[in-house]
Amino acid sequence: MLILAACTAGTQAAMAAETRVEQALARLKPPAGLKIELFSDVSKWGSPRMLALDKQGRLLVSLTDQGRIIRLNQQAEVELIAQGLNAPHGMALLGDDLLVAEQTGVVKLPKQGDSWGAPLAFISNLPDGGHSLTTVKVSPDGFIYVNVGSSCNVCVESDPLRATLLRYSADGRPAGALLTLGRHAQGAIWASGLRNSQGFAWHPQSGELFATNNGADNRSATKNGAANDDLPPEHLNLIAPAKHYGWPYCWADDQQPAHMLQDPNFSGETDICKQAQAPALTLPAHSTPIGLTFLHASRLPESMRQDAIIALHGSWNRQQPSGYALQRVKFRNHQPVSSVPFIQGWLQGKQPWGRPVDVIIGADGWLYISDDLSNWIYRVRSE
Repeated sequence: MLILAACTAGTQAAMAAETRVEQALARLKPPAGLKIELFSDVSKWGSPRMLALDKQGRLLVSLTDQGRIIRLNQQAEVELIAQGLNAPHGMALLGDDLLVAEQTGVVKLPKQGDSWGAPLAFISNLPDGGHSLTTVKVSPDGFIYVNVGSSCNVCVESDPLRATLLRYSADGRPAGALLTLGRHAQGAIWASGLRNSQGFAWHPQSGELFATNNGADNRSATKNGAANDDLPPEHLNLIAPAKHYGWPYCWADDQQPAHMLQDPNFSGETDICKQAQAPALTLPAHSTPIGLTFLHASRLPESMRQDAIIALHGSWNRQQPSGYALQRVKFRNHQPVSSVPFIQGWLQGKQPWGRPVDVIIGADGWLYISDDLSNWIYRVRSE
């Protein structure tokens, strides 16, 4: 009798959990012809952040809060790959080895059988604190790119490595945009003025590098004015070597994105905003764009495959929250021309129940999404 009661209780708990999942997913509204489903609940392992694929197409997931990397196969079975890391975030394959971005550098996990061994120092002494979550990716031409966020909301950084994208050679040597001669060591800075660019990807046809960027908080359009919820817009940048993208002095005019505006409460040198590189596209203020993926290799509808998806992690300081959604960026001739909602519903009124972080096209051609509030990983596929 006790065994029967325990079985009944277990069945009821499972049914209740399934009902909660169904109710949550019902709030999400993907485009017609597509469905979003729960691929894996990884809450017992940690909060999922960035995503990558191994050479067999299995999903790698960083659990930054727990210092872990896990791997999921197509049956969503979880395998622990690494633990004891320092806030691991971005991941990238370098040959057969696995690079993992930590708060102060990048470590390399050497290939061992079907997994990887203990981490080895690879890129070290990156600045810590502030926006300290770091992403690493390997470009199509074999260079290693690392973002380093700012130490503050708005300030003049004392460390030139802050608020940048850095570039390194495949052996971990700095390979920045400005070549140095003689006794001067080669630097790693590829682009600067990027307050926090955790998401970046290369266009699969043009090879150009695009990056999301989070704008400053509590800004005003007037000197000593009240904070404006709609300033500054977030940016999607086309990254070019040696360019400065405006932070902390400038942001784009969301009505004329090619025009950079001066922050009236934090001004720099004369004409500095005329010299800053304008974004390729603006996104809603404080929506916190992070993950970025292109759809060319996906099985999503043909009409979407020249476009990209951005994960909007969501605001924390707006009267009316923004973000908590996926945004589709429409491309024409390999350049972004507009953005439209792709999936909404993680925000109910002013209360979010999910926060999308990263997006990736899986080996099966479907879209996978990490969410570090619900601790779920979703899959978007055809109905």
